[in-house]
Amino acid sequence: MSDDSILKVRDLYRTYDIKGGLFRKASTLTAVKGVSFDVKRGSTLAIVGESGCGKSTLARMLSMIDAQSSGSIEIGGMPIDIAKTGISREMRQMVQIVFQNPYGSLNPRQKIGHVLEEPLLLNTSMSAAERKALALEMLQKVGLQPEHYGRYPHMFSGGQRQRIAIARAIMMKPKLLVLDEPVSALDLSVQAQILNLLKDLQDEMGLTYVFISHDLSVVRYLADKVMVMYFGEVVEYGTRDEVFDDPKHDYTRTLFAATPQADVDSIRKRLAAKAA
Repeated sequence: MSDDSILKVRDLYRTYDIKGGLFRKASTLTAVKGVSFDVKRGSTLAIVGESGCGKSTLARMLSMIDAQSSGSIEIGGMPIDIAKTGISREMRQMVQIVFQNPYGSLNPRQKIGHVLEEPLLLNTSMSAAERKALALEMLQKVGLQPEHYGRYPHMFSGGQRQRIAIARAIMMKPKLLVLDEPVSALDLSVQAQILNLLKDLQDEMGLTYVFISHDLSVVRYLADKVMVMYFGEVVEYGTRDEVFDDPKHDYTRTLFAATPQADVDSIRKRLAAKAA
């Protein structure tokens, strides 16, 4: 294991007990099966696969929403097992998640300024003035304006809401940012903007991403390494170029064949052709 790994996962499992019924026996569903990988500081690991492959379950364990059934997670050198230890303030500062639906993840009754400042209020001793200054700084980093600070989520477009969700996620300057299908609910032109924003923020702040997606063509633009999941297991893992140029597993090749070209360059070409 390399010393510059922010995230280390070993032999990770997540199982669910399914209760029996009148015509059905009790059973166990294994959503994630023996997954292991590292993510280096400042890099992006993309986890791809079809719906039901276990990638979102994995994202929930990495972001400490759900506990693992067995196996180990280590973030920034700290072991994570919330079923045994709970979640400390330090753990919450280390990892944040951005969900697919930006509106669903924002409280419609809270102004954007409060949404951004809340993690600081709960986890730091910063003054009100310091919290506001940092919130305004983060709004600018994600391409929004100071006047947006006092507005409500319903006053923004889908792309703007996702920018707000990203700003909230980086307020604590986390060691790891989990992105669970962050662009799949957005229009193609907005997808390109958000992907470019994520790359710019990574370059500027040295962020480390785990990017969950079913869209391999979008992944190709953002990822350094790619991990392909199928029924809870890792079937392919390698650098972006290795996986895209010479996929080894039949499932990966099938996934490639079924994925439309939606990378940033393709999006720009389609928009330009439409405008002509």
